[in-house]
Order: sequence, then structure tokens, then C-alpha cells
Amino acid sequence: MLAAAAGAALLIGATACQSSPAAKILAAGPSKAAAAAVADPSRPAADVARDPDRKPIDVLTFSGVKPGDKVGELVPGGGYYTRLLSRIVGPQGRVYALIPEGLAKARPQVLDPIKALGGNVEVVLIPAGGVTAPEKLDLIWTSENYHDLHNAPPGAPAPSIAGFDASVYDLLKPGGTFLVEDHAAAAGAGPGVTSTLHRIDPAQVISEVTAAGFVLEAQSGVLANPADPHTAPVFDASIRGHTDKLLFKFRKPRR
Repeated sequence: MLAAAAGAALLIGATACQSSPAAKILAAGPSKAAAAAVADPSRPAADVARDPDRKPIDVLTFSGVKPGDKVGELVPGGGYYTRLLSRIVGPQGRVYALIPEGLAKARPQVLDPIKALGGNVEVVLIPAGGVTAPEKLDLIWTSENYHDLHNAPPGAPAPSIAGFDASVYDLLKPGGTFLVEDHAAAAGAGPGVTSTLHRIDPAQVISEVTAAGFVLEAQSGVLANPADPHTAPVFDASIRGHTDKLLFKFRKPRR
């Protein structure tokens, strides 16, 4: 039952995410490593309660993360995906929690839940406008925060998205993956909604990331919600936790 459901869920849905006819349709069953990580009884109850909306088995399977991988997770929040990625990559792998220096300085408490994980998880403070890590990575993961890269603090200069995506490209190994999950805006919504609605037009993500040299390898509608009108901020009670989400897998070419 689980395998059939997850396999079906990885098919591309008819959503705002469906903006590139070249992207592959995926119909594989769930990875055993992803299913085992989600079933881990040590996971916090608060994380488990979010699973029906976040569909972690499907998202992790879609990403292709596997044991031994070196992963960079951008702004991991409370560690929902950090714990799962850590378990999947195992003792031969590594998860680098990539947290902006400015965020860590302004809100040092954001480091606490990630530092507490220990083991194969390491906090890396990254400079404004780019990503760094102690080694080249197999996967860079951003969940629900790619849109925030566009939002400069009051009085600060506008960030260079091209520069950021280029740094992601440089940090990945040839053939590496850039996984982007985020709250979808309506098609043609314009860049301003990244700060007002905390959403982003899927076509904008594709345009920006492929401009850095990535290829859009696949997209999934597993997190789609066609009932989302795309007009409310993601924190609004009418839609919070149930937004329509884009899910893209970009590949750095092997060359």
C-alpha cells in the first residue's frame, strides 16, 4: 500500500509547478532509506504530526538522497528534514546545516536545535549571498526558503540571486543535485510576492536556477494543492500548512 501510494505520488501533477515539458515524469516507488528514516521511532512527535502535509517519503525519494551522500541543507529551521537526511546518509555521509551569518548573529537560538543533533550533522555559517561548505557536495537542499533569498533586510542592498545560484553550482560535485521545494505563487505573479506573500512563481525559479548552468531534471506535483488560490500569505490561517508547493530537482551537468 505504501509503495503504491508513494509511487503514484511521484507522478507530475497538473499544478502551478508544471511549467517545463522537458522535465521527466517519475513513477518509482519510495526508497527504502527514506521510508526507514520516516519510520524512525526517535523522531519528535511534532515532526511526525507534519508528515501528512510535508510527505517526506515522497520528497526524499524524489531528491535521490542516499547513504554516504554529502548534503548541504539551507536554513534548516527546527531540523525537520535535517534529522531525516542525517539518518539516510548515515555514518559515511554528512549533513551541513547552511545558516547565514547574519541570521545566526541576529537570532543565535536558531542554531540550538541543529547543534543538538550532533553526529553527522555540522553547522556551517555562510556569508551573505552564497553557500560554502568544507567539501564538495552531492546534494544541496532548500525547503520553503528559496523565496527568502530575494528578500533583503530593511536598508540592505538587494541580494544577487544569480550570485547565490552560481555558488550553489560551484559547491556541488559534477552531477550533483539542487533540490528546491517552495510555496508556489500564481503564474506571472512577479518578484514582489516573495516578500508580501512569501511565495514564488515556479517559472521564476526555473529561469533563475537554469541561468546558473543547471538542468531541470524533474519536477513533482506531490506537494500540489490545486485548491490554493495563491492570493494569501503562506502564514495566513486560511492556507497555512496547506499551500500549493513547487518541487524541482536540478542537476549540475557532468562535464
